[in-house]
Parts: sequence; C-alpha cells; structure tokens
Amino acid sequence: MDMPTIRARLLVVLAVLLGSLPVAGVPPAAAAPPSGSLWFDDPAVTVHDGRLTDAHGREIVLRGYNVSGETKLAENKGLPFASVADARTSAAALRALGGGNTVRFLLSWAYAEPERGRVDTAYLAAATDQIKAFLDAGLRVYPDFHQDLHSRYLFDADSWYTGDGAPRWAVDAGDYPDESCGICLFWGQNITQNEAVKRASYDFWHNAHGVQDAFLATAGKTLAHLRRHLSDDQFEGIAGFDPYNEPHAGTYDSGQTSRAWEKDVLWPFYERFRARMDAAGWRDKPAFVEPNLFWNANLDFQRQEGGLLDAGELGPRYVFNTHFYDQKAISGVFMWGKAADGQYANDFRTVRDRAAAARTAAVVSEFGHPLAGAVADKAPTVLKAMYQALDSRLKGADWWNDPAASGPVLSGSQWQWDIYHGRHRELMNGNPDKVRTEGDAWNDEDLSAVRLDDSGRPVLRQDARLLDRLYPSATAGTTVGFTYEDRSRDGSATLTWNPVPRSLPHVRQLVGSGQYGLLLWRSNGTAAPTELHLPASFPAASTTVVSDLGTVHAPPAYGSTTPVGVAPEPGGTGSRRLLLTAPDAGVAHFALVTNGATAPPADLLAAARSELAAWAARVVS
Repeated sequence: MDMPTIRARLLVVLAVLLGSLPVAGVPPAAAAPPSGSLWFDDPAVTVHDGRLTDAHGREIVLRGYNVSGETKLAENKGLPFASVADARTSAAALRALGGGNTVRFLLSWAYAEPERGRVDTAYLAAATDQIKAFLDAGLRVYPDFHQDLHSRYLFDADSWYTGDGAPRWAVDAGDYPDESCGICLFWGQNITQNEAVKRASYDFWHNAHGVQDAFLATAGKTLAHLRRHLSDDQFEGIAGFDPYNEPHAGTYDSGQTSRAWEKDVLWPFYERFRARMDAAGWRDKPAFVEPNLFWNANLDFQRQEGGLLDAGELGPRYVFNTHFYDQKAISGVFMWGKAADGQYANDFRTVRDRAAAARTAAVVSEFGHPLAGAVADKAPTVLKAMYQALDSRLKGADWWNDPAASGPVLSGSQWQWDIYHGRHRELMNGNPDKVRTEGDAWNDEDLSAVRLDDSGRPVLRQDARLLDRLYPSATAGTTVGFTYEDRSRDGSATLTWNPVPRSLPHVRQLVGSGQYGLLLWRSNGTAAPTELHLPASFPAASTTVVSDLGTVHAPPAYGSTTPVGVAPEPGGTGSRRLLLTAPDAGVAHFALVTNGATAPPADLLAAARSELAAWAARVVS
C-alpha cells in the first residue's frame, strides 16, 4: 500500500472517530482543524491510473495561469514580482477574480546561476518567498524553468527580438553567429530561422561546453532549496516541476527526425532531471514533461512528429505537459473568421489520447491568444473554444447526445497573469533607447488576463464570465462527462454554444439565459465530497443545484443536513466551492449548477430533477 493511500485511510479513521463521516446516509459535518480548512483539504497530488488524484482518490483538475512573463524581463531581475507584497496581491486576485486553483510559476536559469557554478541563493530565496504567497493563498504551484529563444544574451542591443533562459556565460561559451531572423513577422520564427538560436539550442541538448550539466546542477540546487525552505504543509501544495519550457532541437543531426530526437536526446534529459528531483526530496512529485513544442502545431508545415511517442508508460512519475496556441488565428492569414463551437475539440482530443496512451495525466500548461493588435478581435471566441475543449472533447452541439464521450476534464494554465501589464519599464536587450512599457513588454506580446487599475487594484482584461469558470476541481470517483456554458461575450454578443436541448423543457426553463454547468460522475466510496469551483457570478443566493443527491436553491453552508453545500476555497481569498457528498461506490451521479433562476418554485425543481434523472439513465451506461 502506498503512502497516499495509507494517509487517506488514516484520515478516514480519524474522521470516523471525530464523528464527521456520514452515518445511515447523513452527510458529514465540517470538521475544522486549526488551520481552518476542512478535513479533506489536502493539496498534495499524485498520478494514479492516468489521472491526477489527491489523498482521497479524488480526480483533481488544475486550472489557473502562468505567473508570469515578467520573469522573462530584467526589470525585476528574473522574478515575477518586485516584492512579496505584490505577489500576495496577485495571488489573491488570481484566486478571487480569475477562478484559478493552480499556477505555473516561472523561474530563470540566467538569474539562478549568473556565474558558472555559482547559484544565487538570494534569487532563490526571493523566488521561494513569492511562491509561498501563492501556496498560502490556497493555490497549488508547479515551478517552470522557462526559456524562449534560448537566451536574451544571443540578441543584439538593437534587435527586433529578445529571448530569455540561459545566462550570459553559457552563451559566451559558444561561438555563435550574429543573430538574425531575416523576414520574421513573429518572434517564434527565430526558433527555426535564427542560426544563433538554433546553434545554441543544439549545443544545450548535446551538452557542448558542459552547459546541460551546469543547468541540471543548478536545477538540483533549486529543487533542494525549495524543499528546504518550504514548510511541509507548503510543500504539499507543490504539484510538480516543469523541467524545461518548449524544448526544440534547434538543429537536427543528419538523418535525425523530431521523433528520434525526442527519444535519443530529450527523454534522457528528462530522466536526468527526474534523478535530481528524487535526490532533492521530490520523489513523490511528478515531472511535468513537454514534448517537442511543434508536435501538435495546427499549421501543417509547422508540425513535427513527436509527443514522446517512444517514452513508454510515463505515469505516475511524469505528467504529459503540452502547450497549444492557434497559430492559424494568430497569423491573421490562415484563419479569417472567428473560432466556433468545437473549434479545438480535435486538437485537445489529441492531447487526451496521447496522455492516455502514455498511462498518465495531461496538462495544457500554456494556451492563450493576443488581446491587442490585428487579431485581438478573435480572442473572445478563441479562448472560449479553448476552455470548452479543456472541459470536454465534444463540441457543445453534440454534448447532450453523448456526454459519456466527453473524456477527462483537462488541467490547464492560461498564458498569462501579469499584474504589471502596461506598467513595465524594460530596457529591451539592455538598450536604454528601447524602453518597453506597453503590453507584456516582451517581443510585443499582449496576453495578460489582468492589470492594475489607476488605484493599483487588480482588474480583469477579459470577460469574467470566460475566466472565472465553474469546473470540477475534485471529483470523488471517475468523471463521466462535464460541460460548462459560460455565456461569455464577444463584444455585445452573448456566445451560447451549448444550449439546453428542447427535449428537457423544465431544465431549459430553469437555466433560462443564465450560466450553467453539468457534471456526471461515478462515485468511488470516499467520504470526501466532489468539489466544483463556484465563480463569483454564482453567489449562494442565486445558485440552484439539481442533482440526484438533492435539489436546492441557495445551497447552505457545507456541514448542514443536506449533501449539497457551499464552503470557502482554501486560502482565505473569498472564493467558494460547491460540495456534493455521495458516500456510495460505483453509482452514477449528476449535478446541474446554474445561476439562471430567481426563487424557482418547488414544482419546477422537481420536474427538472425528474428530466435530468431520466436523461442521465439513458446516456450513462
């Protein structure tokens, strides 16, 4: 028996002794340990049977943002924030406004090891303190050693572009040509067109001048520092570690394919990184490993075979970690219109299928779309379609007919969450004549979902209905299917891609023009409840739940005599969750959650429940 299972059983025994487990069908009362959290709040996650799970065997969904592209800049010396106070402000806003429960936290190799062989402990200490701000806000964290275009030190002071990642000494160790991307419309073209970037990347993967050895040594010291300076409770909230952002060979050896490069070069690197994790006390944490960044590109001429096809079964020590951006939409050339219902169902189906074949969980650790510029008008539909694809492998028009084909709900981190958006003062490539203040201050990007208003208060730059979403953060059993109709806006138009079918008239009447989510799951017998994040648009007084477990308008606080209740999310930021207690095993359950009704009559609730029960019996075998 593994330690998470032993711990889960001990918690159940303790809960029975404290009288907090249901007896004869009575739901549990909330048992509050000194920290104020509920007895089942345990942030530790593991990989089990192809899913992220917690100590109670619940399926976990990690949703949130990347914190943040500020790490790529020099103005705060490779840290996401100028101060721990700013980190706390950002964390609270991310939880309360953005609806996230997890962050991908960016780290810089250049600042962690500014001189070869010397790790800057002051940098690591500052990064650790900022990570603590997110952990203390109840957010899970997985750090990421970030790089783009290998290093800023490859680029001239007057260049159109810049990079981040490797320190100056690692660039100086190589004899690289003067950087040039030629006629490049997008910074990412440097990956395959800039000879300096290509050759430096090639050298890293082939450990020329010992640069990969140095990186891994610094990674090991970073891992050890975090383990040593986080409390045991804080370390529980570390979900894993992303070893290397968006890997690419730079240049392939003669006759080598992308798939062969992944097998012979990239995967051995991950095994070496995994060994550093184990040695530093991270044995129970998965490595969030990324394949060749072009493995799932949605432009045919850009796509390269990959997806760690030859790595075998990855779980439970690895998570399949990938990114997705709609390059067609970003180009402004290959996609003229806007995204539509089911736009990315096939792209995200590929992610689900690849993770399933590797017997591990999947996370889409970056996705997003520009919020300014020529293609910004596509952002509301592109982002809605991406979130839709994270929730289900079906488009909305098909969901009600076969929800069991939804597949697992995917974890994901939107790019990005940068409270300094539009307030930067970055000397691009150290050039005092090229001071960047607008947008993300990096290669003309503008993707941050948040900014500070004139009073210094965090505010969203995108529709809150899109970002602060209902989603199953912990499912006590196996998810059968999930959908969420956010009713987000594209300008003045409300986007409704998954209306309730006319064959369910009472459910349709109950939902009306409101938002709704519907979860189908099969219980696993744990006493811990199923949890769904409640967006701010779902205040308890306006929330209706229709479930086989109970039907209620304005659900009470969790711990009352109903199996449907509301409780705060961990961290004290004011965000809330819906808790559904089903202490049986192997039973199919459903729960509709909507804010579309005001004081619905009892007969409407009963009719809607009857409709949903009959529908669920038909679609769930």
